[in-house]
Amino acid sequence: MALRIIFMGTPEFSVPTLTALAEAGHTIVAAYSQPPRPGGRRGLELQKSPVHQAAERLGIPVFTPLNFKEEEDRTAFRALDADVAVVVAYGLLLPEAILTGTRLGCYNGHASLLPRWRGAAPIQRAIMAGDAETGMMVMKMDKGLDTGPVALTKRVAIGPDMTGGELHDALMLTGGGLMVEAMARLEAGDLPLTSQAEDGVLYAAKIDKAETRIDFTRPASEVHNHIRALAPFPGAWFELPVAGKAERVKVLGSSLAAGSGGPGMVLDSDGLVVACGDGAVSLTRMQKAGGKQLDVSDFLRGTPVTAGTVLS
Repeated sequence: MALRIIFMGTPEFSVPTLTALAEAGHTIVAAYSQPPRPGGRRGLELQKSPVHQAAERLGIPVFTPLNFKEEEDRTAFRALDADVAVVVAYGLLLPEAILTGTRLGCYNGHASLLPRWRGAAPIQRAIMAGDAETGMMVMKMDKGLDTGPVALTKRVAIGPDMTGGELHDALMLTGGGLMVEAMARLEAGDLPLTSQAEDGVLYAAKIDKAETRIDFTRPASEVHNHIRALAPFPGAWFELPVAGKAERVKVLGSSLAAGSGGPGMVLDSDGLVVACGDGAVSLTRMQKAGGKQLDVSDFLRGTPVTAGTVLS
């Protein structure tokens, strides 16, 4: 027998799990997503979330409450008579009325090895910290922030030059299959639940715009991790002096390099090797404001940067 599932998610990251559950034969009785937000070329048109769009393609009814403070929204949720709710990057903390609003509770697909990196930005924080691996976990939700017992885990290696975007995609695809397995075992009454360890708790705070600027006084390994964690979005950046003005440039790729010098000093203009507080990084992919992403050679053809230039 298939489960009656309420799916709750918003970004592209959530879509493969929604699709996988539908393809596995479960009945998705409704999808919940964040309300349409202004977007488009001018930022004026209301844009439905990726989950909203995917659910409509699958013929699934969509609900977009701002929150669940209104009793009518809670009542509508319970009236769906679902066996379970599956939550993947929904974007709202769920009240107890929703956590207990289905027969079997709410199960979350979370992109870290809990209890490490609870919270909003586990993918970026894992790379920033230089972690060698992360993973997807299916956990049963409780009232805390990612504190519930863990059911299943799938580990994913983080390569030394892997970007946040690449890790996002790897975990996104892993999550769908893992949740399908979890729901099959839940339906069979064979889904284990293990309490999270009390040691090793770390919180993955949302990325703040103020921390996206590259600080070349830090060691090269930290600068490299910072750059790749924020690529492609929101993007780490520096300011380049051009014709007496500071021009912002995003860095979307880097690697560790040999060399030393004052922090931010360009050591090799052919490859854009930049000195850090300890060691150096090679900037491999850049983007000017409003411009295209360019490999370093193409970037330097349009914007020559001489050795000795200081980036800030």
